[in-house]
Amino acid sequence: MPVLLTCDAIAKSFDSRTVFSGVSLSLHEGERLGIVGPNGAGKSTFLRILRSEVAPDSGSVSLRKGIRVSMVVQDPEFDPQSTVREIVAAEAPEDEEKDVEAAKLISRAGFADASAPAGTLSGGWRKRLAIAAALAARPDLLLLDEPTNHLDIEGILWLEKLLVAAPFASIFVTHDRYFLENCATRVAEINRAYSSGVFAASGTYSQFLEKRAEFLEAQAKEQQALRSLVEREIEWLRRGAKARTTKSKARIQDAMELQARLADVTERNRAELASIDFTATGRATKRLIACEDLAKSMGGRLLFRDLKFAFGPGSRLGILGANGSGKSTLLRILAGEIEPDAGTVKRAEGLRVAWFRQNRDDLDADVSLRRALAPEGNMVNFRGRPTHVNGWAARFLFRPEQLDLPLGRLSGGERARVHIARLMLQPADVLLLDEPTNDLDIPTLDVLENNLADFPGALVLVTHDRFMLDRLSTLLLALDGEGGTEFYAELAQWERSAILKKAPPKNAAPQPALPRDSTPKKKLSYLEARELERIEADVESAEENLASKRTMLELPDVVSNPVRLIELSAEIEAAERRVDSLYTRWAELEGKRT
Repeated sequence: MPVLLTCDAIAKSFDSRTVFSGVSLSLHEGERLGIVGPNGAGKSTFLRILRSEVAPDSGSVSLRKGIRVSMVVQDPEFDPQSTVREIVAAEAPEDEEKDVEAAKLISRAGFADASAPAGTLSGGWRKRLAIAAALAARPDLLLLDEPTNHLDIEGILWLEKLLVAAPFASIFVTHDRYFLENCATRVAEINRAYSSGVFAASGTYSQFLEKRAEFLEAQAKEQQALRSLVEREIEWLRRGAKARTTKSKARIQDAMELQARLADVTERNRAELASIDFTATGRATKRLIACEDLAKSMGGRLLFRDLKFAFGPGSRLGILGANGSGKSTLLRILAGEIEPDAGTVKRAEGLRVAWFRQNRDDLDADVSLRRALAPEGNMVNFRGRPTHVNGWAARFLFRPEQLDLPLGRLSGGERARVHIARLMLQPADVLLLDEPTNDLDIPTLDVLENNLADFPGALVLVTHDRFMLDRLSTLLLALDGEGGTEFYAELAQWERSAILKKAPPKNAAPQPALPRDSTPKKKLSYLEARELERIEADVESAEENLASKRTMLELPDVVSNPVRLIELSAEIEAAERRVDSLYTRWAELEGKRT
């Protein structure tokens, strides 16, 4: 495939800190490249260099002539008064298809009201709007920085389908492991652990992990081999070999170079991982929290009702739902911050709850890192043992020179680690975790998950990270945001249920449209019996016709012809009415037969 983009040995530093160096990568047409790496590795900076917003200190980036590049940033901002339609249309090329293209993209993104002002949108819908606006520019290459942040699970599934089916290439920075697995055709990690600054492998994320493990194993063997060589050369030097000859001088020089290579490989092989370890109170109470018939409305909208559940030590409850469905509200009720409109929450006496808040609003941006970690001096008390703030900070990968920085100057991932550090000092029976994965890199996520899996208390977890939900939850609670709730044993079960609710299964008899009553049913006439025999085939044919017409929406000759597009839209509406009427008639005939 033709090459769209080439990076050659690019490097970037800020102040005295080198973010990355020597990074070389290429991207071909149709590729989907996932970028991973630890917090602070420069992933967002790398995307901005590709977008030509930031210049590299050295190296070069070459784009194919005429290529169109669009970018979706982590936290998109819009004029709050501009409407969804105006924002998307503003990015579309000036031609006769502009309004039609904007309308299609707005519809695909799921917006019910294209005239809604951007200022009224939630974070998830602003992210959808940013994606739709980026697509309106008809890019050859789409850059996405943490595209799953703020999106709910349904939004993430929508984005996955969009990228996999897209004709353009994409590069996305993400910590969402399922998103990487489902979307990437190649994965690259920017990390100082590699001599070239980056390691890339074709295939899915799981295939990347296998190849990276092989590479790091080979690098570890190289370190061992170098150590043996260095030890042998040091022994030779200790014997006092004379350095009069050219050969001896060369060997001494080689020994020095070997030591430098060993130091370099050793440094690259040194893995830095945050040390995360939550503390439980050790309470033996079997039931920590019990909820009976909970109901709550916000802003005049019913979020949930008749909700019953209870949990004790070792329980792992994951909460699912679209943005605004009431997940964080339910956590606030469990924490005792707000009261339900109806129902009761019974808590064990003296219950201790630790809460990881989504917006980290208890962190003052002006407070220094030192005071945030140790508010009352230079020591913290962890599990009854005093620990100096320097050692406590190092446990979360903070350098001594960062201790006097205000929190406002830390990255999102670093602020998340501060929040975890503070939470670890609170012995708890119950951990309430509201989007704990936001801004955390994958290595830190692994450490966090390992610790949460071992936590003996109860967990209530709200997250859009499907990997964490799958790994930790023993029970899932789904909120539909309209009062309905349902429990599931696993994420796959919820996904299957969500798909079935959106589309009636083929070749399955529908339920009667109305509940049965005691009125005697008329028997099927001869013609109705014949109609019932063939109606299943009629439904299948009508659904195939509808699917065919929807596929035609993607054809270039349709997209470029506004008149045909309007005609096809009317045909699709008629086909949808035909399917609906057949299902209704099927239900009527089945009702008569029973």
